[in-house]
Amino acid sequence: MTDIVIETKGLTKTIGGRNVVDKLDLKIKRGEIYGFLGPNGAGKTTTIRMLLGLTKPSSGEVRLFGKSIGKERVALLRKVGSLVEYPSYYGHLNAIENLETIRLLLPGVKKSRIDEVLSIVRLTKDAKRMVKGYSLGMKQRLGIAAALLGEPELLILDEPTNGLDPSGIIEIRELIRSMPARYGLTVLLSSHLLSEVGQMATEVGIVTKGKLIFQDQLEVLKGRSKQQIHIGLDDRQRALSLLHANGFKAELSGGSLYVPQGDDKRIAAIVRMLVQQGLEVSRVEEQGDSLESVFLHMTGGEGEL
Repeated sequence: MTDIVIETKGLTKTIGGRNVVDKLDLKIKRGEIYGFLGPNGAGKTTTIRMLLGLTKPSSGEVRLFGKSIGKERVALLRKVGSLVEYPSYYGHLNAIENLETIRLLLPGVKKSRIDEVLSIVRLTKDAKRMVKGYSLGMKQRLGIAAALLGEPELLILDEPTNGLDPSGIIEIRELIRSMPARYGLTVLLSSHLLSEVGQMATEVGIVTKGKLIFQDQLEVLKGRSKQQIHIGLDDRQRALSLLHANGFKAELSGGSLYVPQGDDKRIAAIVRMLVQQGLEVSRVEEQGDSLESVFLHMTGGEGEL
């Protein structure tokens, strides 16, 4: 069994003479929550549609579970569940009836699976309510339940928190985070919101204008955000001189004093020295580029955050 669930090589889609997806090389390992990030219009949904065999690449290759989708499309896609854009449903039917219409199209799926997926997405209590009375978050969870009906190994979700209120976002976030450990799923999660993906993903791929510009662990991306310590005190110029004289790096910027991020003992030594020299330290706080700032910088300031 291969550890690589999704792999693309030179994946390209040309529309109207423009490469909306441009030589994309994705690699997603089993058990990961992979955050596929990029501004709106960066090529995320087009990539997902190629992964699902819904549109043909202009060039390049998609491999799922180590095999080319071009050669074994039907067999491979049976291992994949997906929710692309908004879920479709029959508003006059309840959740059980909606899932039954989908189950009948899936070979070998037992009726008992409906109760299982409703339990996974925490809709058991509302299973017999007409879906038109559901909140957006509940409808999204029903869409995920539909994606899970065929007991997939890979779950692909395109903007799953889009348009949800804060409580709906939290519901979907917690559900997605539980997937690998509880159900053995690999998850590809696309979004233009780094703040959301940052709370769920283990790996991140960033795409802009169809090109993959970053692919690594989330912690590596976090390491790109520059952190420093802001020290609020009465005589910043004297403090700067004292810090330099005692071998500490520091700078004044915008009338504020900053020292580089360091371990707790080093920061405590700096504050202790300043206080012992008669300076009044009123504030010590960590500041720096947020993940969103890093994302905006990498994508040239595009997108909504």
